[in-house]
Amino acid sequence: MVEVLRGGRVESRHRVSAALCDASGDLVHFVGDSARDTFYRSAAKPFQALPLVEDGVADRVGLTGEELALCCASHEGEPDHVARARSILSRAGLDENALRCGPQEPFSRNAALALARAGLAPGRIHNNCSGKHAGMLLLSVAHGWDPDGYHLLDHPVQRRMTAEMARWSGIPVDELGLAVDGCGVPCFAVPLKAMATSFARFAAASREASGAARVVAAMVDHPFMVGGTGRACTEVMERTGARAFVKLGAEGVYGGGLPEQGLGFAIKVEDGGRRAVEAALVRLLELAEVLDPEDLHALSAWARPSVTNTLGEVVGEIRADFEWSAP
Repeated sequence: MVEVLRGGRVESRHRVSAALCDASGDLVHFVGDSARDTFYRSAAKPFQALPLVEDGVADRVGLTGEELALCCASHEGEPDHVARARSILSRAGLDENALRCGPQEPFSRNAALALARAGLAPGRIHNNCSGKHAGMLLLSVAHGWDPDGYHLLDHPVQRRMTAEMARWSGIPVDELGLAVDGCGVPCFAVPLKAMATSFARFAAASREASGAARVVAAMVDHPFMVGGTGRACTEVMERTGARAFVKLGAEGVYGGGLPEQGLGFAIKVEDGGRRAVEAALVRLLELAEVLDPEDLHALSAWARPSVTNTLGEVVGEIRADFEWSAP
């Protein structure tokens, strides 16, 4: 459980499942139900960015580390995020009208207010998934595929995405759970253990000269591009560097890899609560001995977030004190 306390009493609980696996698919530790079917949602983005590197597109067009990191991002819609998304599109000879993610107000309150003050409406480029979509468009153009309909399941881009998810998770294409994500592209469901295994394999591959190494390096070298100001994923990777790469997914999901240990993890909060999954992320990294006491102190706002009232007074806290179960 992740517990929410008020005045020292438990007011609410979030049920958490998590799996820690090695690259062979063996379960190292778990919490809750490691077999539950779970959608990756945006946690799939590192895998979806990989073809840009492996197909030589990134080198051909001179994609920067910041741009590759943005292809993995669920970003805040801050000016640097928007600028990099436009830059990726320009490398494909396209503009934001080609994006098939819907218009979305920036997650960043400051960015949203700046748009409003300028009298501008949020556009597709501000969507938190615009980097992923820009990368998919670039992949389509580089291969000579018609970019129109790139977001649909039967398009070559999405067939390639599906193949990547099967490759890393070990789940055959015809057994992957398929649905439509919040941004309009297909999303994928696998058992939580298989999700953790996919990140373990990606982490292991990142220790070699591989496409996975380029993607992971982009994320840990440019964590701001993966999230943004005030984001747990950004602050965790700023602390851990090469020790861990992490990626948020909607509905209480986090995935990530521990390259030095050759392990991967996946977390799912049963009720989809983001406040719970961020605390669970820090707790899992603590249990996996990725974070030292200094790291935990620096990440205390995520490890044990305060509950405040409208006066700004601290009236409680959120805590994730779960322990591993042995397989």
